[in-house]
Amino acid sequence: MDIQPTTTETTVTADRRWLLSTFGTETNKTITLDLSQFASGTQYTPAANGLPNVIKSGMPLGKVTASGLYGPYDSAATDGTDTFAGLLEFDVAFNTGSTKVGAALRIVGDVDVSKLPVAFTVPAAADRTDHIVFSDLS
Repeated sequence: MDIQPTTTETTVTADRRWLLSTFGTETNKTITLDLSQFASGTQYTPAANGLPNVIKSGMPLGKVTASGLYGPYDSAATDGTDTFAGLLEFDVAFNTGSTKVGAALRIVGDVDVSKLPVAFTVPAAADRTDHIVFSDLS
């Protein structure tokens, strides 16, 4: 029997093709995500092959009024996430069973809406608190 420890290293590169420039990076807000708001397989990639659950960068977010935490933007919601607050700046990894995780919210910048990780229709100005300029370069 071989009881030798092994180490495995995996490098993952975030897909941030949606970001058209670094303009606005210095204005990111520190936020906390409410992981119960996100659906596995739709709004995050479930853990597999030794990798944790991952919410992809570029995920549109809204702020839950009651808790002050952030969840996926949903124009049909009535909990505050129906107001678009910004985009998740970086991929966020978390363990199964976690309830909250810290993240960075992009509120300013130039973004290619066709390259976001989910389908997104830019809401009217009255339903937004960000200052992002969206283009469709597809």
